[in-house]
Amino acid sequence: MSEVAPRVAITGLGAVSSLGIGARAFTESLREGRSGISPIRSFDSSGFDHTQAGEVHGFLPGEHLERITPDRWGRSAQFAAAAARLAVEDAGWDPAELSATRAGSAMGTTNGEARVFQQLTEQWLDLGPEGVDAALARQAPADRIAAAVNTELRLDGEAQTFGTACAASNYAIGYGFDQIRTGAADVMLVGGADSVNRATHAGFHRLGAIAPEMCRPFDEERAGIMTAEGGAALLLESWESAVARGARIYAEVLGYALTCDAKHPTQPDRDGIAECIRRAHRNAGVKPDEVDYICAHGTGTVANDKTEVAAVRQVFGDRVPPISSIKSMLGHTMGAASGFGALACCAALHEGFLPPTATARSLDPELGPDLDVVAGRARSARLRIVENHGFAFGGNNAIVILGRPE
Repeated sequence: MSEVAPRVAITGLGAVSSLGIGARAFTESLREGRSGISPIRSFDSSGFDHTQAGEVHGFLPGEHLERITPDRWGRSAQFAAAAARLAVEDAGWDPAELSATRAGSAMGTTNGEARVFQQLTEQWLDLGPEGVDAALARQAPADRIAAAVNTELRLDGEAQTFGTACAASNYAIGYGFDQIRTGAADVMLVGGADSVNRATHAGFHRLGAIAPEMCRPFDEERAGIMTAEGGAALLLESWESAVARGARIYAEVLGYALTCDAKHPTQPDRDGIAECIRRAHRNAGVKPDEVDYICAHGTGTVANDKTEVAAVRQVFGDRVPPISSIKSMLGHTMGAASGFGALACCAALHEGFLPPTATARSLDPELGPDLDVVAGRARSARLRIVENHGFAFGGNNAIVILGRPE
């Protein structure tokens, strides 16, 4: 007689974003289709043709962090720790009781602490290697992002940082899911964090992938991405634990899949993405016609949107569920992107709405007929199963399937 794997519940959400700090503010902005895009303040953007980004203004670490000292940690680590603490509060866990459990964290990132590296580079160039600030150098390792979560919350479990770029948060969610299902951990804080920085903006700018004013996924006039920043965190625990605590359950993690087609450094691959979708469905025990909504990777580049929609059509056939991109409001938060997508999916399941592609006006006809991108503002919808996409350079694909609590 085979054992039934434990179910995994999501009971807490934490967001530090340009759309608001806290799950409530983030969700309200999504529903209204608000924009978090503004002129860049965090570095001198003179010399760039395009100077907009999704920066988090008004984030005061001291208001959200109780244990770590902000000036000893990079901005990405601060985002991760603050989002995790917000998720713990949202889940109704007493921090002291949480730290007594077998709890850990898994966080994704693209750039790690790129701002720190920028400062170190400038010190080296101005003053030579002997002029580099040792205390600043200690902030540089990317693995400190998950370490910041454990330190802030006094967690003794694993602290894993995934560097699989723009798919990294979905990797982290999958890892946390496995930790709970296998009994290796009681609670996992999962998600991702990244900060806006000159190097990343310059890299995408050089690729010609930065949009001039706003990101318009699926629109025939789309022109690229908006670099953005933030921290997203979800609290995962067993279904039994959530029920015993009387916790609010936003969603159940049904399954996930990871693939790496590695066919091109930057170009996504239709067949590789389609295979990842099929594996995610198989692992979650769902069929394509049971999926009610797709939170797209949806970067707003011509290559991504065409490839992603073609992959979806390959799997779903003529019945493509509503598919939207929250990057139309948030921008591309890199390693945190699919973490924010998961937050949007949880809110959509819990409150009954479809997150919008807020900036879509006229759909690209090359994407095919009957494509519902939820243009403009959110729509009410009773969702049962949703699919969260995260893709990255190098052909890294990660998809998480979530279900309404039943």
